[in-house]
Amino acid sequence: MRLDRARRIADAVLLEGYVLYPYRASAPKNRWRFSFGVLAPRAWSEAGGCEPWFLEARCLVEPAGTPRLSGRLRFLQARRRLVEEAVAGGGGAFRAVEALDAGGRLLVPWDEGELREIALDGTLAAGGPERVESFELRGDTEVEPVADAAGGTAGRVSWTRSPVRGEVRVACEPVDADRPLLRVRVRVENLTPWGDPGARREAILPASCLSTHLVLALEDGAFVSPLDPPEWAAAAAAACRSVATWPVLAGEAGERDLVLCAPIILYDHPRLAPESPGDFFDATEIDELLALRTSTLTEAEKREVRATDPRAAALLDRVEGLPPELLERLHGATRALDGAEMIPRPEPAPEPATFRPGDRVVLRPGARRTDAQDLLYAGHVATVRSVRRDVDDREWLAVTIDDDPAAELHDWYGRYHHFLTDEVERLAPAPAPEVGR
Repeated sequence: MRLDRARRIADAVLLEGYVLYPYRASAPKNRWRFSFGVLAPRAWSEAGGCEPWFLEARCLVEPAGTPRLSGRLRFLQARRRLVEEAVAGGGGAFRAVEALDAGGRLLVPWDEGELREIALDGTLAAGGPERVESFELRGDTEVEPVADAAGGTAGRVSWTRSPVRGEVRVACEPVDADRPLLRVRVRVENLTPWGDPGARREAILPASCLSTHLVLALEDGAFVSPLDPPEWAAAAAAACRSVATWPVLAGEAGERDLVLCAPIILYDHPRLAPESPGDFFDATEIDELLALRTSTLTEAEKREVRATDPRAAALLDRVEGLPPELLERLHGATRALDGAEMIPRPEPAPEPATFRPGDRVVLRPGARRTDAQDLLYAGHVATVRSVRRDVDDREWLAVTIDDDPAAELHDWYGRYHHFLTDEVERLAPAPAPEVGR
């Protein structure tokens, strides 16, 4: 299926921030769950809740016949796990606890996330009626008794799914442009009934669509890049304002039949780093760092990780079984940018520098500077300690300030001020002293 070309990226988006290192339910950072793509019940959101109740993706399509749009609405449905212990002498009563260790099992409360996919399919009729597709996920509860070592009742654990109801609205209209062009609007709404407008955020998560995103595919047409449209479609692309989602071209570079609408900002044709062995639930972090830190968890911490979430348990098993050659692959790769996509960068041939270590300069920082400390050094004399180049191949001078009493110390441990070559004025070298006869 064509959507599979975008599925790995979509899965990474789905699980972004799902559970963060140290992957334990008791960690403070894991008390605020589902940071991205939450669509809350409309009544709660409109009463002042901090999460939106709808998202709206707008995309441009170049038709080539009669375009047909298909795809998936994807999100997580919370499955709330409650852990209770039996009250001694309570006649079968139970009370909620933060952890229950019984019969060799550790149980902790947690919101598991279950993937839900709603299929979308239909012809794009420019100017036709809006197409509405409803979806409804039913709620249920499962209860499991927990026995102690002696076979008695230590407590119970329950899993509850709340019902989630919503609609997907798809509309299409022609756009005034030099070539045939359509604007497609896909709107996802959470219409789950909710009666407590003052509820806290964690209370509404089971009735919400979590990590919500869209994967859209097109036949008989091509999507126009929202980020880098051709000149003839630039004005129309600028007028496409999406809400609570960020559409980009997906699939391989050059393909225009797939779009991923995500709750986080991506570039066109995003890719996963080939060195990454699997999900760490934090795409902005360094896989090697997370793998090494995870391997240092104590046995008690690892036990809680496995009790927290099945995905966290699988991550821990993967890290513990990571062979040295795969860990070495995570040590790093030098990359450059090609059309906003990071690619392996060959070592460039050295270019002659316009400055050399030891050169003395007067600092003339320009208006683009925002660091007040750098601006305060305007007019000061500095010594170039090294010449460096950034990813855009611009030349930077690492300098120490000559009248700074700590200049020698800064040079010793490499703490420099950095200025572009057009922000300095070269000083002529001091004349050599005359030698008497």
